[in-house]
Amino acid sequence: MSGPERIHTGRVLVVEGKYDAARLARLTDAMILLTDGFAIFSDKKRQRLLKELAVKNGLLLLTDSDKAGFQIRTYITNLVGAEHVVQAYVPALPGKERRKALPGKEGLLGVEGVPDELVRQSLLDALGPEAGQTAPPAAGRPITYSDLYDWGLSGTAGAAERKYRLLAALGLPPRLSKKEMLEVFNRLYTFEQLDELLKTAEQA
Repeated sequence: MSGPERIHTGRVLVVEGKYDAARLARLTDAMILLTDGFAIFSDKKRQRLLKELAVKNGLLLLTDSDKAGFQIRTYITNLVGAEHVVQAYVPALPGKERRKALPGKEGLLGVEGVPDELVRQSLLDALGPEAGQTAPPAAGRPITYSDLYDWGLSGTAGAAERKYRLLAALGLPPRLSKKEMLEVFNRLYTFEQLDELLKTAEQA
């Protein structure tokens, strides 16, 4: 028997790390971006991206329940403006994640270790009537993985270097995964806009 349907939201879900992201991808179809823990404090490009997406789509912020999680939550909220953020909170549960030998400093489970039903409820509580809404469709056709290949940004010789140069030129974080890159492109550009940007960059 399949579990509950994934939660739909047009907001961008922001979590701390890759294990949180993998966990949340099972519970929601939202675009997910990482803070990489405290790295967000010094990553100017990721800060800029979060600001842009906060204004365009709004953020759904879900961090660990420990002191570090609240520091990251406060920083991002102040960075983008509280009016662009809805806050999701998981309960402070004692324990440790199975992949870790020792619990965290405060002995609390991170987002990745909290039971699914509690994480799911935290998202629904935060979203309220918004739950079920999705991002408005882009004006042009969506960008696909095939487009990334055709543009030489994935699966071809020199793709990593071209991807790095393009992301730098667009002011985007160079460490975006292929999935993150595709989702960000579709939130910020139409196919036609990005295709034109790439042609311009090649001629420069």
